[in-house]
Amino acid sequence: MNVTINGEGHSFPAPMSLAQLLTNLGLDPKKIAVERNLEIVPRSLYGETTVGNGDKLEIVKFVGGGNVEPSVDMGSGDDQLEIAGKKYNSRLIIGTGKYKDFSVNAAAMDAAGAEIVTVAIRRVNVTNPDEPNLVDFIDPAKVTYLPNTAGCYTGEDAVRTLRLAREAGGWSLVKLEVLGDQKTLYPDMTETLRAAEILISDGFEVMVYCSDDPIMAKRLEELGCCAIMPLAAPIGSGLGIQNAVNIRLIVEQASVPVLVDAGVGTASDAAEAMELGCDGVLMNTAIAEAKEPILMARAMKHAVEAGRLAYRAGRMKRKLYADPSSPLGGLI
Repeated sequence: MNVTINGEGHSFPAPMSLAQLLTNLGLDPKKIAVERNLEIVPRSLYGETTVGNGDKLEIVKFVGGGNVEPSVDMGSGDDQLEIAGKKYNSRLIIGTGKYKDFSVNAAAMDAAGAEIVTVAIRRVNVTNPDEPNLVDFIDPAKVTYLPNTAGCYTGEDAVRTLRLAREAGGWSLVKLEVLGDQKTLYPDMTETLRAAEILISDGFEVMVYCSDDPIMAKRLEELGCCAIMPLAAPIGSGLGIQNAVNIRLIVEQASVPVLVDAGVGTASDAAEAMELGCDGVLMNTAIAEAKEPILMARAMKHAVEAGRLAYRAGRMKRKLYADPSSPLGGLI
């Protein structure tokens, strides 16, 4: 029989169960998800699902590019980031792409004190089932995996990707991003709104990458998204926050967490986002492409914490003229 697996033709002597086929390919069913003829196959049905001639299979896994120590006390025991009913000590989320290898990625995660990492969904390399796997370096039982839809340009592709992600790992907390074009990687907000509505009705808790438009951000919140993630600048640009006014407006009107996503380049950018009142920061390239990723991860951790403390403390008023710190009375 002839079967298409991840877009490539494969031949087998006879029809067999999906479980048998995975065994023949050397794949661990616990680390993948399978779609057969555009229908996700629950892991519990692998043994009784027959793969026959002409079937088309998509076999995917989590990809990226120990136990997480809690970040330092932010000044109050109850000052935690809460998303979809779960509390986190760290307000820094990091990605898992562009790193030299998974071990560097894991070390950066530890240095950042991150408790959430974004992961992409990609096809399994069925010709090399023993290649390094992200879950062997970053344990999803000890850190929250946040499946995202990086690379999706339509709502349908985003929804399909996240349904596979839920089957692979069982997570309903996801990051939605639907891109508009390859040059800017700006979000297509029409498709994003449509996909968000479908996912929310399907039981997902949706954190959503969006433009820095306060009107669109509010619409996403009203749809039921559990976190709003406006861009600071184009993805991977490192330009920092380009429109602080809009970020502040989004924060002021939101009743769900707001996290700056995309465009952070260095620690001062992360601190600025937190000083504007954002609940957290998500970054990938700023750490992964630093000359010393582990050192940068540590810097970002401190920047997010410092920015949060500064926001809570309330900065001094800006003044047009000098105002001496020392008292004028009693001068010699």
